[in-house]
Amino acid sequence: MLKEFREFIMRGNVLDLAVAVIIGGAFNAIVTSLVNDIIMPLVGILLGGVNFAGVGLKVGNAVVLYGNFIQAIINFLIIALTLFLVVKGANRVMRKKAEAPVPPAPTAEEKLLTEIRDLLAAQNSRA
Repeated sequence: MLKEFREFIMRGNVLDLAVAVIIGGAFNAIVTSLVNDIIMPLVGILLGGVNFAGVGLKVGNAVVLYGNFIQAIINFLIIALTLFLVVKGANRVMRKKAEAPVPPAPTAEEKLLTEIRDLLAAQNSRA
């Protein structure tokens, strides 16, 4: 069972997925910082000094912080745009590889010349 588990873990797909999850977590921290520390303060300045992190609505004893929700939406849009651009770039590379010129099949004349060459080579090897 331990051997099977080790083989499972060492498969390329599992390792690729683990790397993707770790990179995704790090990317999330970068995007969160970008939104919270750069984009939202600029948006707040444009809207007259509003700090979105503290924007909320008091309903009874509860406070609905819809500013945090707006920040989460902006985080999502930035991550979605980045992933879209990465996938678009990867598709372009794959398309170029698929469109690579395939060498044409040999013509009848080339096939005949190849047969003649092979026959001459066989005769020379016997002599």
